[in-house]
Amino acid sequence: MHPILGQCPVCGGELALTRLECRQCDTTIEGRFHTGPFAHLSAEQLRFLEVFVRNEGKLTHMEEDLGLSYPTIRNRLHDIIRAMGYEPGKEDAARLTEDDRRRILEDLNQGKISSKEAMKMLKEN
Repeated sequence: MHPILGQCPVCGGELALTRLECRQCDTTIEGRFHTGPFAHLSAEQLRFLEVFVRNEGKLTHMEEDLGLSYPTIRNRLHDIIRAMGYEPGKEDAARLTEDDRRRILEDLNQGKISSKEAMKMLKEN
């Protein structure tokens, strides 16, 4: 059985998964199905992720398995993150809003918190 392709080999456009079949009972389901972000990865990138999972995400252990340097492994991981539609190093949930920052600075200005506390609160988020 062949792996699912995410991109058209002719034009590079995104392929749509439209038919599913059960080999056991011959049930067929047709429609448009979302393949998820992993469908955008090449076979090489999927193999890399398999090694990543097998090594529990420890890049230093992957160096030995893949025979690559730590920076090369990290760059390949960043390429995969981008291919999946994300930006490496960006956190979504733990960010401070402008109102939160303003409140921290106002508390500092009013002497409610020390400069050390304010710096810690701003750096953590």
